Amino acid sequence: MILFALTILNSGVPLSMLCAVIGLVFAFFLILAIMRHSPGNERMREISAAVQEGAKAYLNRQVKTISVIAVVVFILLFVFKDPATAIGFVIGAFCSLAAGFIGMRVAVLANVRTAQAASIARLNALRMAFNGGSVTGLLVVGLALLSVSIFYTIATRMIGSDAAIRSLVGLALGGSLISVFARLGGGIYTKAADVGADLVGKIESGLEEDDPRNPAVIADNVGDNVGDCAGMAADVFETYAVSLVGAILAGLLTLAGNPAAIVYPFVLGGISVLGAICGVLFVNLARGKPAAVLMGAVMTNALISAILFWPATRSLFPDGVTIGGLLRSPAQLYFASLVGLIMTPVIVALTNYYTSSHYRPVQKIVHASETGHATNIISGLAAGQHATALPVLFIGLAILLTFHFAGLYGIAIAVMSMLSLAGIIISLDSFGPITDNAGGVAVMADLPREIRVVTDELDSVGNTMKAVTKGYAIASAGLAALVLFGSYVQELSGHVTARGGVFSYQFSLAEPKVIIGLFIGGLLPFIFTAFSMDAVGKAAGAVVREVRRQLQAKPGILTGQDRPEYGTCVDIVTKAALREMIVPALLPLVAVVAVAVIKPLGAVVLGGLLVGTIVTGLFIAIAMTSGGAAWDNAKKFIEEGNLGGKGSFAHAAAVTGDTVGDPYKDTAGPAINPMIKVVNIVAILIIPIFF
Repeated sequence: MILFALTILNSGVPLSMLCAVIGLVFAFFLILAIMRHSPGNERMREISAAVQEGAKAYLNRQVKTISVIAVVVFILLFVFKDPATAIGFVIGAFCSLAAGFIGMRVAVLANVRTAQAASIARLNALRMAFNGGSVTGLLVVGLALLSVSIFYTIATRMIGSDAAIRSLVGLALGGSLISVFARLGGGIYTKAADVGADLVGKIESGLEEDDPRNPAVIADNVGDNVGDCAGMAADVFETYAVSLVGAILAGLLTLAGNPAAIVYPFVLGGISVLGAICGVLFVNLARGKPAAVLMGAVMTNALISAILFWPATRSLFPDGVTIGGLLRSPAQLYFASLVGLIMTPVIVALTNYYTSSHYRPVQKIVHASETGHATNIISGLAAGQHATALPVLFIGLAILLTFHFAGLYGIAIAVMSMLSLAGIIISLDSFGPITDNAGGVAVMADLPREIRVVTDELDSVGNTMKAVTKGYAIASAGLAALVLFGSYVQELSGHVTARGGVFSYQFSLAEPKVIIGLFIGGLLPFIFTAFSMDAVGKAAGAVVREVRRQLQAKPGILTGQDRPEYGTCVDIVTKAALREMIVPALLPLVAVVAVAVIKPLGAVVLGGLLVGTIVTGLFIAIAMTSGGAAWDNAKKFIEEGNLGGKGSFAHAAAVTGDTVGDPYKDTAGPAINPMIKVVNIVAILIIPIFF
């Protein structure tokens, strides 16, 4: 046992690298498998090429815009922090962009092949869409684990272990900052196009979803890829990387001198990559209803991780470990990791309840649509706010249990364990836009009606999966941010005492500065989402005016005699997204630095700000994402033929609700996730600069 423990202790980080490489290699073979399938007829290939061209053009322009800001941040870190942190920032930013870009390209390749597979069998289409999403999932966890482990290994040899771990915060910032831009830019793009297409196409002109006569239809399909695929990939990459870095940092600060505490998060991450591969294989072998098969993949991953976590924990901590003056047994550390694993299916089940058309919350919105647009909106807002209760209570319970088991380090382990399922969860998330785009290809290519029936069924499942994964990402972000706040306090204490001072800061509610910080921090998510919603409204208004102009200038578009100018709408939303994302994306960074610079505020107010942002951000994000998804599924339920179906009064009200919910669930709500972590990471980074 001692020999085994030494082996894992000495080779845990290299083994995690190996697991990450295995995941990336498996993703490469999935790409080859997808490419071997037929992309359909010439018209389908033409549509797919147009979507791919638009998505590629947008992401290229986004990279150029972000690069300017990234260079400025790199220089500031290099000058005011240290070169290792600045290099880590670049690595994190690059990997976050790479995960999103590659995942988006594969999704575009997969959607046309999913439409073609739907002409053969539903099961074929399910597997094609899921395999396309799995490429993104494996890329996210593989790149995150590989980048952190390689950087840590090299930096440890050059500057020592402690300095290397502190430099990892730069890598986390790189991933988080890029994620905010990717989430916001992609979200503004996709929802501006979607809202514009729906308002004029569906309500004013009576066109079907993805009707090729709608001038905004290509922009809408491009948006699904740059927002839901590239944006979500960058989002969860940074969540995974930040959680891994946070767990390592918590191990350094609470268990100084114990190398096993540093290695343990890497080992958990490596095990989970193998579990994700098993989950992908499960979907490709299992038969049954789509939702059941997909949930089976999650349970497969969780079960394999739960089995393998125990010997890893027992081997690294054979005699337990002392945390907070108490000896914690290997079983207690293992229980902390189990809480993280259990939290994933719990959050998935709760989000599914609030967003699936099979349950009461969505059904209430459906029936509210019968009495008009206003009652639909009221019911949807209420549903989103109700959806915050149970997830937050379970998050509180998880914090209580894991802190009892192993203090702050126990919470960090639970977060890492929860994020260890990110590979399979992101596979489910990308499944949604792939099936959505497959349905669009089927309509635009005028494929037989039965093919659209298959893609619609898969899209309905995918829509719920997207909501579920957003709930998962937000819940894990809340826990990860709490770990980062604990790390902020520990790091601040270490910095003050290292300079020969006495750590006298009090983060107590009896301290007025803490209350001031709570107010400022609580305000940030509201201002952030306000800017995001405004951005979607402005861009969507421009799309509406353009679609109306084209339909008035060329009446032959509606009769099929004239061809819409798709490129004009694509150009409008591209420019709007890139322009409007900058201010809200920089808001958290500027706010933290401003509080630190103003001397009467300082470190205590900043600590309160971090907590305030976590609390209000968590509630707003859950309410927005769940409420938006509930609106969307209420509309889809009516479109299936219920309450009069498409064209009915209830349907018109449901379309309005869905239009309001779109920027809720795909722009403002999900972008709060990386915003919360940017605030906490920047606070940790600036401690030696301002305090």
